[in-house]
Amino acid sequence: MTAATTTGYRKILLAVDLSDNSPLVVERAKAIAKCYDSAITLLHVVEYVPVEPMGEALLPAVQIESELVDRARTKLGELAQQQSLPQSQQLVETGSIKSEIVRTAQRMGADLIVLGSRERHGLAILLNFTEDTVLHAAPCDVLAVRVP
Repeated sequence: MTAATTTGYRKILLAVDLSDNSPLVVERAKAIAKCYDSAITLLHVVEYVPVEPMGEALLPAVQIESELVDRARTKLGELAQQQSLPQSQQLVETGSIKSEIVRTAQRMGADLIVLGSRERHGLAILLNFTEDTVLHAAPCDVLAVRVP
């Protein structure tokens, strides 16, 4: 029996991609948090894209990554404000989306991970998507919210 089974979901990790569908995912997490009086931690991951260093070309790549992180922090803060979650912890990490979601859930001792899931068709069904990887590697329950 897991801790979530006996005490409910106390720590929810809400992973958002900051798309137009993020508010729907936030609403589902808020509904669960309300039932269990849970804390929500918002997470957005800026995917690390390795750049082939060519002399001084590395400096602009670092600046671009820094700008992406800054922009993500701003957008995450705006989402939290719009969704009445300004007091929630807000994290922006860089790296592999799948790995960072799982690592953050482990680090914070999350009871539940909430993230969006898109319907797949054709060849996309064969690809390894974020929600599938997180579901199998997560240290806790996972709620994949269907988004358009």
